[in-house]
Amino acid sequence: MPALCRSCLTAFDTGSRCPACRSPRVLSHPELWDLSIAHMDCDAFYASVEKRDNPDLADKPVIVGGGTRGVVSTCCYIARISGVRSAMPMFQALKLCPSAVVIKPRIQVYAEVSRKIRAMMEDMTPAIEPLSLDEAFLDLTGTARLHGAPPAVMLARLVRRMETELGISGSIGLSHNKFLAKIASDLDKPRGFSVIGQAETEAFLTPKPVRIIWGVGTATQTALETAGIRTIADLLRWDQADLVARFGHMGGRLWHLARGQDSRRVSRDEKLKTISKETTFNEDTADADLLDGHLWRLAVQVADRAKAKGLAGRTVTLKLKRADFVQVSRRHALPAPTQMADRIYREARALFDQVPKGAAYRLIGCGIADLVPGQEADTTADLLDPQAATRAKAEAATDQIRARFGRDAIIKGRALR
Repeated sequence: MPALCRSCLTAFDTGSRCPACRSPRVLSHPELWDLSIAHMDCDAFYASVEKRDNPDLADKPVIVGGGTRGVVSTCCYIARISGVRSAMPMFQALKLCPSAVVIKPRIQVYAEVSRKIRAMMEDMTPAIEPLSLDEAFLDLTGTARLHGAPPAVMLARLVRRMETELGISGSIGLSHNKFLAKIASDLDKPRGFSVIGQAETEAFLTPKPVRIIWGVGTATQTALETAGIRTIADLLRWDQADLVARFGHMGGRLWHLARGQDSRRVSRDEKLKTISKETTFNEDTADADLLDGHLWRLAVQVADRAKAKGLAGRTVTLKLKRADFVQVSRRHALPAPTQMADRIYREARALFDQVPKGAAYRLIGCGIADLVPGQEADTTADLLDPQAATRAKAEAATDQIRARFGRDAIIKGRALR
């Protein structure tokens, strides 16, 4: 059976230890040299960067997140032993792990590390589909001849380079499609390398719970359980037509994925679908002026990102989370796309005014969706708002000043509320 030493990258026949370096980090699988679709996921990425940059944190539980009223962005594996998880409210995480060191995210630092990892991937294949700063799909089909080594060897080399050059570890999932590669990368974290071959796909999937399917969240899982579907084996008993009739488009997707079928290609040019920003308050608030000030600042941040990326949105969105964690969402389609902070703010404020008054909120956010190229933005005069053109010129001038002297060079009064 093909085998690979993940320590020294020696290829050999099956054995529990590498014959060259005697390392026990041996990966063996009948299809090891034949598979080429991979998913790479960094291990506790933000926390790993923080521990790399501050060795005093090495043996401590670390949580990266937004203060006592925010949520956990990520946490190290020591904190996970106590039950801390990503997206968990910070107060709950600190109850589970009171000795944790909480660190505010340093997104620019993480983005720079991500760029270096991406460059390492580019050395292997141009077929890369990033999912976030710390994970991506890779298609290494046809690269063995170029590199003189099969994809499995190149992937082991990638994570070894990440550790030695960047001090960041990652886990690899290798399979024959994206769905199974994503599952495989979660099987043996951290520093894992798992393989799901074609021959074992059905046997591997059948006993698994339906939540293993990417995209099956709490609501979908509840709906499936109502229909008596708890495992992949339960899904396999349904006809495709019946699943579609019961669950719509999701039903057809579930039918294929339950059989390990996923025809999606690794797409390098996966398009951004939304641009949004949100903030979580240290204390719940029903103060309309305070919320308005936050809404303006968020609209500016959304507009800045849209302009930087050369995009505009046809739809403005508003997100609120009440003190009882109930989420309220609103959206409004515009007659023409925009990337202007003034327009985004005014539309988001109008949506906010439609929400019943009196509730206290712990989070507010806004954004734009249905994105189009920035050249299509704000090209039509608004006959119902004759001052819009004047405000647009003022915003363009403000952008130039902020670009030269810093983001805080000009601040509107409402932002100080």
